[in-house]
Amino acid sequence: MFNNIEFAYPHYLYLLLILPLIGLWYWYRQRKDYAELQVSSTESFELGQKTVKQYLYFGLYALRILAIGFLIIALARPQSSSKSKNVSIEGIDIVMALDVSGSMLAMDLKPDRLEAAKEVASEFISGRPNDRFGLVIFSGEAFTQCPLTTDHAVIKNLFKEVKSGMIEDGTAIGDGLATAINRLKNSKAVSKVIILLTDGVNNMGSLDPLSAAEIAKVYGIRIYTIGIGTEGTAPYPVQTPFGVQTQYVKVQIDEDLLTKVANMTDGKYFRATSNKKLREIYREIDKMEKSKIDVTEFKHKSEEFFIFALIAFLLIIFEMLLRYTVFKTMP
Repeated sequence: MFNNIEFAYPHYLYLLLILPLIGLWYWYRQRKDYAELQVSSTESFELGQKTVKQYLYFGLYALRILAIGFLIIALARPQSSSKSKNVSIEGIDIVMALDVSGSMLAMDLKPDRLEAAKEVASEFISGRPNDRFGLVIFSGEAFTQCPLTTDHAVIKNLFKEVKSGMIEDGTAIGDGLATAINRLKNSKAVSKVIILLTDGVNNMGSLDPLSAAEIAKVYGIRIYTIGIGTEGTAPYPVQTPFGVQTQYVKVQIDEDLLTKVANMTDGKYFRATSNKKLREIYREIDKMEKSKIDVTEFKHKSEEFFIFALIAFLLIIFEMLLRYTVFKTMP
């Protein structure tokens, strides 16, 4: 009730300093508030003791002083203030299109390309609490692993379940983009983004990646493309009759295609050759795609003097009732 109390006339509170003086004045006055009686000896009064009623009589002065104190506080006009914020968030809808083809098991990133991509993407999601995220995975075909959601815990758990070999092998970049576009085309977000990560060359699928980029442009979707893999060759686990052995395979990423796809939609192409570089890429995307937050603060004041004035009035009434009933004195 009395949170954030302020006073319209705080200088009146200085009057509270007179309360101790009033108390001293009452004490001094009550010392002379006895009738004088001339007697030959006070010996008969010496054995008498003050009753509880006599002690309680001084409470009348305390009630009056309290009443004056509450009246002074009421004069200062206490006001309680409450603040509220109207937060308008223009969020961003982001669909992450992740290549899960067999080549993503290459170990030039640690522990491999796919696990590194999943880990860094999860960190990226955690750093953007106001955005909706979706997940599309693609290889020889594409499908939606998670539609757009604000439940970041759910999408991060689904990231953990993503494995290479979940779908037919290959690299259908166009189909991966088309599936992601389908999730974003009806979005009302201020910004719609696809982050596509792949380590290969488009060799499967029913839709050309450049055609998919044209469709994305029509819907106002920006595409950031990431080519993941070192330059030259990369260690790759191969199943042999003697168990899993590491062989070095040539890294082939169609950087020209990924650059064109990004440029057509006002996005950008990045090359991730290490875990560190991949994190730097996501940090750069994070800076380029920021949600807009408008905060309007409202302050409401409520007058609270009435309760103090009421308490003062009740104390005065109570003091008068006691004075003229229980503690009534003869004139």
